[in-house]
Amino acid sequence: MHGGKQLKKSSVDLTQGSIWKQLLLFALPIFVGQLFQNLYNSVDSLVVGNFVGKTALAAVSSTNDISHFLVGFFTGLASGGGVFFAQMFGKKDYQKLSDGIHTTILFAFLFGFVMAGVGYWLSPQLLQLISCPPDVYASALEYLRIYLIGILFTAIYNVGAGILRAVGDSSSPFYYLLISSMTNIVLDLLFVCGFNMGVAGVGWATTLAQLVSVILVLRKMMKTHDVYKLEIRKLRLNQPILAEVLRLGIPAGIQTSITSISNMFVQRYTNGFGSSAMAGIGVAKKVEKFAGLSCSSLGVAITTFIGQNYGADKKKRAVEGIRISVWISVIMVGLTSLALFILAPGIAVIFNRDAEVVAYASAMIRVIMPFYLFNAMYNIFSGVVRGFGKSKSVMLCVILGLVGCRQLWLAVSMSIKSDVFNVYFSYPAGWIGASILVYLYYYFNIRRTVVAEIQHSDA
Repeated sequence: MHGGKQLKKSSVDLTQGSIWKQLLLFALPIFVGQLFQNLYNSVDSLVVGNFVGKTALAAVSSTNDISHFLVGFFTGLASGGGVFFAQMFGKKDYQKLSDGIHTTILFAFLFGFVMAGVGYWLSPQLLQLISCPPDVYASALEYLRIYLIGILFTAIYNVGAGILRAVGDSSSPFYYLLISSMTNIVLDLLFVCGFNMGVAGVGWATTLAQLVSVILVLRKMMKTHDVYKLEIRKLRLNQPILAEVLRLGIPAGIQTSITSISNMFVQRYTNGFGSSAMAGIGVAKKVEKFAGLSCSSLGVAITTFIGQNYGADKKKRAVEGIRISVWISVIMVGLTSLALFILAPGIAVIFNRDAEVVAYASAMIRVIMPFYLFNAMYNIFSGVVRGFGKSKSVMLCVILGLVGCRQLWLAVSMSIKSDVFNVYFSYPAGWIGASILVYLYYYFNIRRTVVAEIQHSDA
């Protein structure tokens, strides 16, 4: 099987061709796909904010970081594990690639099932952890429990989509997210406006839409004749390969989960300013996530690009791809940040027309957008370092920078004065810390070594 299968059209070799074109063409479906993935929870907020009320919007917003804590683990696992798949694809070791795929899919199913049960059971304790106010607690608990039932589907989809992207197919995950997001929108409106189900309606709409995305990605992998074909009879836990996938994936998963834990503690500060602040800051965080899609999609793209080229021993091409991705990111983030800074009030009012909610959301957007380039650099260089197989190092840099700096800022600033603007500035504080640390790690521990190897091979 090693080198024996002819590659089909759906997998893409990123080790040859125009670098900037390949990065853009590969990142574009990821960008649009993430756009629709973000619509899951954003549509929930839009629907409850406009058709149920401010308290329901605050309830949904207050659960975001809790759900991201659990869901984010599988997103990180898929991202880190994708490095293994990309490197095996670059080396053309298709037997090991196949073994890794079947092992990881089975692991995602088993672990996702356990985490869904644990999340449902611990939902009250998680809401207590963020000091959820009494007036939104019942709605938040109802929404969170329903949402976390779908974590099993999220786990399987993210791993499946990560496998497809690792072999160069970023288009299929986009189409699946498009379909599932449209399903979510239709079900949101049906359950909330048609059946008057409130926050429970948006929860079930999201869970069912996630199931649709799982069915589509598994169908793709089972029907294909390419190197990533999934066969039920081959599902088994290959322990050495699972250990390798988890070595790369678990640090990324822990990184994402710990970042969410940090945000849960930020939410505690937010909750102290009342439901209007909770709703407004929740809206601003939705907008920020959309702003960050170009950063995160390029981060995913450069991870796969580095993984394939490093696996194929094309180090010079890998380094050039880093330079190009940075410039692309700078241009995209500059345009996006300027637009959002100017249009902040108009965007905020789409979610909720309450004047206080709009004021909180607009203020936060205008505080964080001038610093957004740091978020871009943190995403790009995290992807770069992870692509070189240093997933644990990325985890440590991001935890120290993103989590440590954010919590330190809040602890010091809030002890001086309890001001909601301190919450706003905590986000740039984390981006700045993480971007500096992950870049310094890349420069001193990877770049100098790789450049020296390139110069030696050229000599």
